[in-house]
Amino acid sequence: MKFTTMLRGALAAVAALSLAACGINSVPTKQEAAKAQWGNVESALQSRSDKIPNLVAVVQAAAISEKDILQGVIDARARATAINITTDDLSNPEEFKKFTDAQNQLTQAMGQLRTVVENYPEITSQKRFEDLMIAIDEANNQINTERVRYNDLARDYNTEIRTFPSSIGANVIHGAEALQYFEADEAAKANPKVDMSAITGGATPAK
Repeated sequence: MKFTTMLRGALAAVAALSLAACGINSVPTKQEAAKAQWGNVESALQSRSDKIPNLVAVVQAAAISEKDILQGVIDARARATAINITTDDLSNPEEFKKFTDAQNQLTQAMGQLRTVVENYPEITSQKRFEDLMIAIDEANNQINTERVRYNDLARDYNTEIRTFPSSIGANVIHGAEALQYFEADEAAKANPKVDMSAITGGATPAK
């Protein structure tokens, strides 16, 4: 009886190791880690979004002439907040791209606004404006940090589901699909181009 019990225990241990080797446990563990990190990305994006209305209010109060630039920020924020994806959509390239495109457009609009207001000392000298820009810069840095962490965990998960023997459990049992990555937005790398003729009267601003 004692031998039988030991044999059963040994077989159970072998079975457990076999299951672990096939990604039964590691695949969902890594997937959940990536999805949890996605929550941090969303939190960072929301933090930036929450600060923008206050910044817009400060700039509106200064009555700058570039109303289209300011409206661009308002519209871009509206689009960015209107597009939401769930963790189930992280494997959907089309939905993920819609989300990231909207966020990138907001980033670009904010960059254009910043370029404009730098030419309005009455705005940039305000303590309220300075504090808001610092807060938004911090939010942008946090967004970048959380995106990098998400990419690392998504890459870890994607590697796991494609690597033997974990790929067996990933495909047969979990039906796992690769998660999408954040990619650098080429348009965001370029310096914002803003027509400053309304301020300079057609002349080139002094550098």
